[in-house]
Amino acid sequence: MSRLTEVKMEFELTTLILLFGVALAAGFIDAIAGGGGLLTVPALLATGMPPALVLGTNKLQSSFGSFSATWFYARRGLIEWHIIWPAVIFTFIGAALGSLAVQTIDAAILERLLPFLLVAFACYFYFSPRVSDAESTRRLTPMLFALLVGGGVGFYDGFFGPGTGSFFAIGFVALAGFGMARATAHTKLLNFTSNIASLIFFALGGKVVWSVGFAMALGQFIGARFGSKLVLIKGVKLIKPLLVTISLLMSAKLIWSQYPALFAWLH
Repeated sequence: MSRLTEVKMEFELTTLILLFGVALAAGFIDAIAGGGGLLTVPALLATGMPPALVLGTNKLQSSFGSFSATWFYARRGLIEWHIIWPAVIFTFIGAALGSLAVQTIDAAILERLLPFLLVAFACYFYFSPRVSDAESTRRLTPMLFALLVGGGVGFYDGFFGPGTGSFFAIGFVALAGFGMARATAHTKLLNFTSNIASLIFFALGGKVVWSVGFAMALGQFIGARFGSKLVLIKGVKLIKPLLVTISLLMSAKLIWSQYPALFAWLH
């Protein structure tokens, strides 16, 4: 009996229901500001699932959340396909390459750098006058944006992952001149693209627990739908504080795990 089969058999209905609830909350948060992995990854690790299976299963369930949000925004005309399609292609390619690279390259440098990048992003989202529902000047052509932001962030998501939504959002606001609601809609599309690309490689490697992934996917789908509706109602008043909060929470969590000496006085 394979390890994957053993893991599948360990989960009871109660555990699946709890994971569904976690995914519901994560999908809601993800649709607005990203960072749902702060909830889902620890929840999956708490089941005793090996890390590789956690990452693959997390990609499965998060794909449904990002799809739900993307579908909602697309049906309301917030996604401009004629502008965004190059970024979709480059994001898919970047995420696929990142998923392959992570199997051979040590991600330790990124782990140590990321918390400080997230703090910088939080400061940008909080203080920058460009972070609003108003459109601003585009600084990159759609093709250059696709190559640098789509390909670069896509690679990062396949390689490492935390904070991907913040990277995409800041790219759309600072470089594409999008307002926050429009940036959030397009961020979800690129999130979905990178999730699918990574999921394909995890699935081919047998690193997905499908029963758990689909139970959480249902929660993600429902939560993302509610979160997407709130974005359209509240706009930047909701997105901006959540983006700042999520970025700081992710940063604190990463610093806590990577620099335990800083918190030794708490023990």
